[in-house]
Amino acid sequence: MPPLTATKPARGAALIRGVYAVTPDDDDTARLADRVESCLAAGVRLLQYRHKSADAGLRRRQLEALVPRCERHGCLLVVNDDWALASAMGLGAVHLGADDGDAARVRAALGPDALIGVSCYASLERARDNAPCADYLAFGSVFASPTKPQAPGAALGVLGAARSLGRPVVAIGGITATNAADAIRAGADAVAVISALFSAPDPGAAARLLIGRCEAALQAAAR
Repeated sequence: MPPLTATKPARGAALIRGVYAVTPDDDDTARLADRVESCLAAGVRLLQYRHKSADAGLRRRQLEALVPRCERHGCLLVVNDDWALASAMGLGAVHLGADDGDAARVRAALGPDALIGVSCYASLERARDNAPCADYLAFGSVFASPTKPQAPGAALGVLGAARSLGRPVVAIGGITATNAADAIRAGADAVAVISALFSAPDPGAAARLLIGRCEAALQAAAR
């Protein structure tokens, strides 16, 4: 079978903007795909597939369900952790945590056109080390997170400080429609969101609200 395709990554800041949806751990592929579809139909154009407890077979099946939806909506699909699976499926956008491999090695394996994001937690040192091989740098938890309640905090000030590294900055952790603009005003280009979208009764409506507030904050920051 030929490799799957998804909206082609291209290195650059334009892709990392506004609402960055991140999937929850959900073994029900049909339910997950339906919730993702609602977010994409509402205008989400950046999606990370993340399922920490899934085995390789389930991750592949869920990605196979999400790829055509992302293609149809022009959404960039980023694979969390498993860059080897992403490569095998022809998906050239990955997100790396501290235990997911060295960014330079992954860049060498995936090539110059891949999009690579790196979790920097609250560490500007980690951000500086990874910036040469990364396309964006993620920091968090910037607010108390229901997904990772024990995650160490990252002060909002780190978002602005990281801008000097010349890479788009993503805020993650406890992002809601109420505080998303605070993260953008502090220096984030995008906000990564799990619970505020996928735990909402209507993920599409939640996405529309978040998109509107993020775009307003981004436009105000650009003035």
